Parts: sequence; structure tokens; C-alpha cells
Amino acid sequence: MNKIIFYLTIVLFLPQLFFAQTKAEPQNIFAKSYDYVNDFEHILTPKQVKDLNDYLKASEVKTKSKILIVSAASFSPYNDLNEYSRQLDNYLFSKLKIDTSVLIVISKQMRQIQFQGVAKIGAKITDPELKDIISTYVIPELKKGDYFKGLQAGTLQLVKKIE
Repeated sequence: MNKIIFYLTIVLFLPQLFFAQTKAEPQNIFAKSYDYVNDFEHILTPKQVKDLNDYLKASEVKTKSKILIVSAASFSPYNDLNEYSRQLDNYLFSKLKIDTSVLIVISKQMRQIQFQGVAKIGAKITDPELKDIISTYVIPELKKGDYFKGLQAGTLQLVKKIE
């Protein structure tokens, strides 16, 4: 009788050991490479992307600070823009070996913008100065729907402060 109970227990519980679901690794939603301007949401024209890219590349030579812009329509699977930005900044540094001084993440669809990693240049620009740049130069143009002009004006002012 004991043998029957033993075999019955094995038959019932052994398959669960082999077919149990394991927690999967989180899917990497980030691109395999990044340039200075990464317009995944397609809010800029190709010429605007090239112009911003060229400006940010030239400014890195002068300031020794790398500024990256990423547009994204969604932050899924992350809860919000802040979490998405932090994870992207971490991914850029740990996986792609890109050390950004400032990572600008923008979403037209979500109507949000985030400047990430500014602590790296904290000696050159303070939080109030950054907020002033965003509210004075970036936000007014974004409200008009001119994302290029907003990003251009914001990065221009940011580079001036960093120099």
C-alpha cells in the first residue's frame, strides 16, 4: 500500500518539476545601437535628424559631454518615462558602453520629456538652470508642435551652459 502511495505521489508531482514555468528574462526593448539623435517615434524629418546629429557630435568635441536624444511612442513595459529613461541610460552604459552626460527622452504621443543623467555635469549646470532651459526654450516650441525647434533650442542652451 505504501508503495502505491509513493508511486502515485511521484506520478502526480514529478511532471510539475519538469514543466513548471520559470520566470523569463525581461525582454530587451532597446535598440542595438544609438546615435546622437534616435527618432523612433518619427517626429523629425531626416534632415532635422541629421542637423541635430551633426550639432550634437560637434558639441561633444567642444564640451567633452555626450548628449543623446531619443524619441519613443511608448514606455512599455516600464511604468513611466522616468523608469524608462533610467533603464535606457543604464542599458546604454552597461551594454553599449555609451556614457552619456545628458540623455533626453521625449514622447510626442505621451506628451512627456525627461532629461536623464544630468548629475554627471552638475558642476556646470544646476537643476534650476536646467528647468529654466526646459520651460523657456523647449516646452513653448513643443506646445506649438515644433519638436525640432524645441530640441534644437534646448540643446543649444544646454551646450552653452556646459561650455
